[in-house]
Amino acid sequence: MTQSLYALSLQRTEDDPLSGLTATRFVEIVMKLGAASRNTATAFLAELVAYKFLRDVPDVPDRRVRVLETTEASNTAMMGWFTGHMACLDRLDGGNREAATAADPRIFRIAQPYAAAKLVEDPIWRDPADSIGHFLWSDLGGMVLHDLIARIETFDPDAERTSIGPVTLAELSDIYMISATNLKRMFKKAELEDLLGWDQPRRRGDLWLSKSFLSDYFTWQSAKFAALDEAYQYALEEIAEAGPATMPQEVVTGAAGGPSPANFGSASSRS
Repeated sequence: MTQSLYALSLQRTEDDPLSGLTATRFVEIVMKLGAASRNTATAFLAELVAYKFLRDVPDVPDRRVRVLETTEASNTAMMGWFTGHMACLDRLDGGNREAATAADPRIFRIAQPYAAAKLVEDPIWRDPADSIGHFLWSDLGGMVLHDLIARIETFDPDAERTSIGPVTLAELSDIYMISATNLKRMFKKAELEDLLGWDQPRRRGDLWLSKSFLSDYFTWQSAKFAALDEAYQYALEEIAEAGPATMPQEVVTGAAGGPSPANFGSASSRS
């Protein structure tokens, strides 16, 4: 929902004050994707406004339409997320995506909506396997999952189990400010399915992750990185066609061919 919401916000153009992110357009997208209920989508928007990740666009000519835009905090976070993934891709192949993105903000503006459209349409990324989904569908569970993976020092893809060293639920609770009860619930399902576990009774000693658990995680991540790399290459092509000095408005808003915010089912494209 966050990726789609942000892409909608980038769709706004100065010549159409009612374009971009509205509650109606966002709810249409969420319902089309089956990502959540109408009430959940509406509550999600309200929460982002309350925490100042979204704000009202001033001077909208039609008071019946509430147009929202992302705040500086949201822009910084999404840009950091995108740039961080560009840096990871660079580490894989020695590329210069991170530096190029920092040098030309048009790359992010074009690539984010493209990547968002690809990702929300990809069942591998949108509907992760139950093994990791149990973490991803919990509040802050995704952070815990990434933490576990980041602790891997030596990895053998053929090994049935991979040890990540000593891990305690108390430690994770302190780091991510999650209650012990929520963490126990998060881990219990994975333990019962033999997806992870400790080498000593009562969750003591080193924690291990199963081969299938890691395979599901890496498959999910690979879908995301593939979409982001494709989006980056698409942005470079669009910028090359536009030229270094100017760029048509339709390119800035992601409407010049390929996946874009319009593909999410905004009122203008799927009425």
